[in-house]
Amino acid sequence: MPEQMLAPPLTPATQLQEQLRTHGFAVLSAHDVCSLSGVALSDLQAFAHDWADLPPDQYLKDGGRYRRRRHASLRIDGQQCQLMPHRAHWQPLSYNALHGGMQRWFDPMKTQWLQQAFWSHLLVWLGQVTSGLRSPQPWFAEAHQFRIDTTDGIGRPTPEGAHRDGVDLVAVFMVGRQGIKGGETRVFDVKGPQGQRFTLTEPWSVLLLDDTRVIHESTPIQPSGGEAGTRDTLVITLRAQRFLDDPQI
Repeated sequence: MPEQMLAPPLTPATQLQEQLRTHGFAVLSAHDVCSLSGVALSDLQAFAHDWADLPPDQYLKDGGRYRRRRHASLRIDGQQCQLMPHRAHWQPLSYNALHGGMQRWFDPMKTQWLQQAFWSHLLVWLGQVTSGLRSPQPWFAEAHQFRIDTTDGIGRPTPEGAHRDGVDLVAVFMVGRQGIKGGETRVFDVKGPQGQRFTLTEPWSVLLLDDTRVIHESTPIQPSGGEAGTRDTLVITLRAQRFLDDPQI
């Protein structure tokens, strides 16, 4: 029988900042993402083709081969978005018990996309959202293209489990799902048992998280038919003052 999926609780665009301040997370439709950021959906749809060319993640400690990714670091200051020199992705063990404490050098995102106007518009908008939660200031952003597949039967979007990222804002864009079941999103209040579960399905809808208020995870995926399936996301984190770097360096 068809998988029963809970629809995400969409937030009206006019209530985005209030929803984030009150509940610590919000989900926007693709239409509202485009309306608020000034990005054309056709540009995002063209960008989605790049997920077919992601290199394997070589750092999975569970021995899996189910994740592919690229990475970029940027600085957002008002209406300006600057690509920073390529750097390692690092998290402390307190935020990522599985992969924390290690420098992970992923292949960089392609400059042909990062130089396009829609990319700057998307990042500048996320900077405005984060400034609305905190105060206007420069934001240090990391962008991750993820493809989780079911080649080995099960793919794990968050092998580290429910977690925080050690940043101010996390944006999880659903790029696409193909031939899978599972991949349910779960968001929990960091101070209590309250939580919500739903499945992101609409391409270029987004889950926005106040990382100081909530923890999040996505459940494993399995193929829904005979062929291997995929789950593609774009995750962008924004942090005040500086990037999250290895203190030993």
